[in-house]
Amino acid sequence: MSVEKEKAPLGNIPQQAQQAARAKTAPPRERRYRQTISMIGLVLLAVAFGVLTFFVKAYHSFPIDLMVTLGIQSIHFAPFAGLMVAISWLGFWPQQGFVTLLIVVVILFFGLQWEAMASIVAAILSALVDVVVKDLIQRPRPSGAGIHVLARLNDFSFPSGHVMFFVGFYGFIGFLVFSLLKPSKLRTSLLIVLGLLIGLVGISRIFEGEHWASDVLGAYLLGTLTLLAIIQIYRWGKSRFFVRQPVAKPESPKT
Repeated sequence: MSVEKEKAPLGNIPQQAQQAARAKTAPPRERRYRQTISMIGLVLLAVAFGVLTFFVKAYHSFPIDLMVTLGIQSIHFAPFAGLMVAISWLGFWPQQGFVTLLIVVVILFFGLQWEAMASIVAAILSALVDVVVKDLIQRPRPSGAGIHVLARLNDFSFPSGHVMFFVGFYGFIGFLVFSLLKPSKLRTSLLIVLGLLIGLVGISRIFEGEHWASDVLGAYLLGTLTLLAIIQIYRWGKSRFFVRQPVAKPESPKT
């Protein structure tokens, strides 16, 4: 039986989710320590993004941006170029919407209504934050001698919308995978794929000449802040609005 259970990491997702929802009872000292570390990290992320945004708004371009772009675009290796184009392609419409919908449907298939709704919130909020900040900063897209721009886009450059979406949406899916699936090859594989997508999308946007490195860095910082907010929304709503779904039922008293 133990062997069969190890081979079926998806078999008890509702039970895994229920256990994860109840696993909030750490000792008070440990909770305070975690909260302190989390708050310090949150402040550092916010300060880093604020400083970067200030300089981007004031100067619009940096010499290091051009250096990074020229360095990445100097990689003339066909498989690398194909991978970069494919990852960026995944972040454009309509394929972005199709993949998002497919993932939400898969989550619903396992009876995880709140997780599916929170995933939709992750997709919408990531895109919304990106649009708002773009309109506030209004940084022009990369251009100049020596830079290859794959496609001329009409919106602003800071932050990278692809990176924002990948960090916010795929990062939240990674959070769900880590939280709800028990340790297994499947969970490890999913986390590796999601991690690679999130890590490589920034490089792909620079490789295609459609964003500066500082656009990508800003998106990783802001995307992480957005992801943390999405996780808090998920945790807040799970115990309030979806207590009747299978994954959130209170544990029956033992007799």
